[in-house]
Amino acid sequence: MKHPSVAIVLILGFLGQLFMPCPSLASQDLTASEALLPTEEEIVLAGGCFWCLESDLEKLPGVIDAVSGYSGGTVENPSYRMVSSGTTGHLEVVKVTFDPRILPLPTLLRSFWRNIDPLDGGGQFCDRGEQYSSAIFTATEVQEQAARESLEAIRPAFGGQPIATAIRPSAPFFPAEDYHQDYARKQKLKYDYYRWRCGRDRRLNEVWSDKEQAGVPGTPGSIDTGLAG
Repeated sequence: MKHPSVAIVLILGFLGQLFMPCPSLASQDLTASEALLPTEEEIVLAGGCFWCLESDLEKLPGVIDAVSGYSGGTVENPSYRMVSSGTTGHLEVVKVTFDPRILPLPTLLRSFWRNIDPLDGGGQFCDRGEQYSSAIFTATEVQEQAARESLEAIRPAFGGQPIATAIRPSAPFFPAEDYHQDYARKQKLKYDYYRWRCGRDRRLNEVWSDKEQAGVPGTPGSIDTGLAG
C-alpha cells in the first residue's frame, strides 16, 4: 500500500466514532421530554381573600390566568353572599392556569406558601371562618405529591408547629362574580386599603421574615418566583 498512514487515520477515525458517546442522542431525548410537558396546567389554591391571592400569584412569570372563585363545598353555583356566610362548605379559592415549562409546579407552590399564613387554622389574616382557610386542591397524583413535598419542605422552618393548610382532592370550581375578578387592578384604592387594614403583609412579614435562613427563599413582602433574574 502506497499510503499506509491514510488507512491508519481512517481506521482510527472509525473506531473513535464507534466508541464515542453520542451527545446528540441525549439532546434529542431532552427535547422529546420537554415536548411532552403540557403547555398549560391548572391548580386550585385557597389562601384567604381571593382578591389578594389572585393578585399575588398572577404576577409570577409563567402564570397564564388566575380566576377567583369558590370550591370545596356542597352548593352548586354559590354566590359570594352564600359563601361568606360560612354555610356552604366552600372556600374562597383561585384557579391558577400556568405554563409548567416556565413555572414548574414546585416553584408555584413555593410562592403560594410564601403568601399565606400556614399556621392559621381559623381563616387567614383578618378574615375568619372556614371559607377563608388555606388549602391546596390537587387534581392528579403528581400534583398531590408535589403539594405534600412542598409542605414537608417548609415544615422544619416552623419548629414543629402544626401546619394548618390542608391538601385536598380537587372539587368543582365555581367562578366568583365578575366584580371580584382582577379586583386589585380594577379597584386599586379600595384593594390597597383593605389589604393594609387586614394586616396581610404585616403578618406575612412576621411569619416568614426569619425563614430564609431555614431554607424557605424569599424576602419579607416579596413574591418568591424561585427563578433567577
